[in-house]
Amino acid sequence: MARITLDLAHAYKPNPQQDSDYALLPLNMVFDDGGAYALLGPSGCGKTTMLNIMSGLLVPSQGRVLFDERDVTRASPQERNIAQVFQFPVIYDTMTVAENLAFPLKNRKVPEARIRQRVGQIAEMLEMSGQLDQRAAGLSADAKQKISLGRGLVREDVAAVLFDEPLTVIDPHLKWQLRRKLKQIHHELKLTLIYVTHDQVEALTFADKVVVMTRGRAVQVGAPDELFERPRHAFVGHFIGSPGMNFLPAQVQEGALVVAGQRLPLPRALPGGALRLGVRPEYLVLAAPGQAGALPCAVARVQDLGTHQMLTATLGGEVLKARCAPEQVLPAVGDSVWLQVLGEHTCFYQNEELLA
Repeated sequence: MARITLDLAHAYKPNPQQDSDYALLPLNMVFDDGGAYALLGPSGCGKTTMLNIMSGLLVPSQGRVLFDERDVTRASPQERNIAQVFQFPVIYDTMTVAENLAFPLKNRKVPEARIRQRVGQIAEMLEMSGQLDQRAAGLSADAKQKISLGRGLVREDVAAVLFDEPLTVIDPHLKWQLRRKLKQIHHELKLTLIYVTHDQVEALTFADKVVVMTRGRAVQVGAPDELFERPRHAFVGHFIGSPGMNFLPAQVQEGALVVAGQRLPLPRALPGGALRLGVRPEYLVLAAPGQAGALPCAVARVQDLGTHQMLTATLGGEVLKARCAPEQVLPAVGDSVWLQVLGEHTCFYQNEELLA
């Protein structure tokens, strides 16, 4: 395994002049040996570019890549000893499952006895022991991608295993099983795993640390609970959660907090200028009329989602969503409701960055 350090930037066009010219804005990031990481963000945010720079498929236009303090910026994937699993299965259809899993080991002249042992171990982890003698050509897309995952995991000497949205072709009901398997394999084999996805559920259930990216920038690196409780950038609050964080315009005026045109008691010292108040739907609760820190809103929609109810309310031109208990009695559409926006979980942002 390896400790991977990135100190770089990348632009696909020559002589970048502004942020929009970069696929990856300047960053300094460390992936610890044996860690499970996810690169999470929307399409085009730079996730795959970062992964391909780590693997050696792409040379950064600025900076360098270190594996255990060794500069590998211009080293090939073979020289870095990287395994990479792509979005679509990369296997040999004419080979059996066992032959596909054994292929990376045979190329490296691993003894036959050890190959059989390792192939059996990985096949058992992926629940493919009963399919080892089957030709890959006749298998489903799900099974082929499991083989592709196994080929990435079968080598014991890899510096890291990189996954580029590997569950895209997998049926939704099987994705949970495979994520659980990858998590189990990580704990058993202590591999350095780096997983690219745009699906927050995949990222948060797989990784110990999640790198949230937008527009070529890594805006926060943290454990899933950190990203949920204290998003350090407004984008993280918006992107993490279903639905994401509620945001309201705010400003400090004459010792009060003015939120969406309403005056509230100042919860703590806050700077002047334009602010944004952020509160997650899970922490937006119904309050008594006139209660300190609450705002009067109009109920726009109530949805019963089984495990919870989602109340949508409007305040001027702003929309707020509150996640309520399934048994809670909620006001009807068109009624007035007071929502508690100030509390211990409320966050404040200036220029998109969380105020300490």
